[in-house]
Amino acid sequence: MNARTLGTLSLVLLAALIVGTIAYVKFHPSTAIRAASNAPVVAPLTVGSRAPNFTTDTTQGTFDLAALTKPALVEIFASWCPHCQRETAVLNALYARYGSRVAFVSIVGSTYAMDRAAPESDRDLAAFIARFQVRYPVAIYDPNLTIANRYLQGGYPTIVIVGRDKRIDYVDSGEVSEAVLARALDAALQRSARRR
Repeated sequence: MNARTLGTLSLVLLAALIVGTIAYVKFHPSTAIRAASNAPVVAPLTVGSRAPNFTTDTTQGTFDLAALTKPALVEIFASWCPHCQRETAVLNALYARYGSRVAFVSIVGSTYAMDRAAPESDRDLAAFIARFQVRYPVAIYDPNLTIANRYLQGGYPTIVIVGRDKRIDYVDSGEVSEAVLARALDAALQRSARRR
């Protein structure tokens, strides 16, 4: 075998290795490198259905959905997810605007930390909050993802708006603009006022 043939064969093998690695990462979500849309769970939520109740400790006290007398915005996120990282600015703005009329809570829905390799932890969560200047309440990390798995819609972030009557008013996953969420929150507030 001459040097030219050996070089060509090496390039073919390298290309096959690269393609194989990309295919493996794409189709095996248990790997540490994940696409933002590769969330593992799709909870059975629909607009109008009853929201699963939960209570959790957050960075700003206890969040108890059943005890709320106002609508709630629930976000399921992953600290490594670039969509979630960008969504923090949207949620900060909405929290400043609606925080007295709507209860906010953000809940980790992935077992992987910001580096996409280490396990998620309270320390990683604190680093995420500091790095992205999160102002809204964030739930203390639950390694079993008990609450997150009741709400996650197959993509990070998942955002669910729950009406005062504990029915789901809005559900979506992926980056959602401030304008879209503001309209959904206004609608939830109007429905809550009519249902009194």
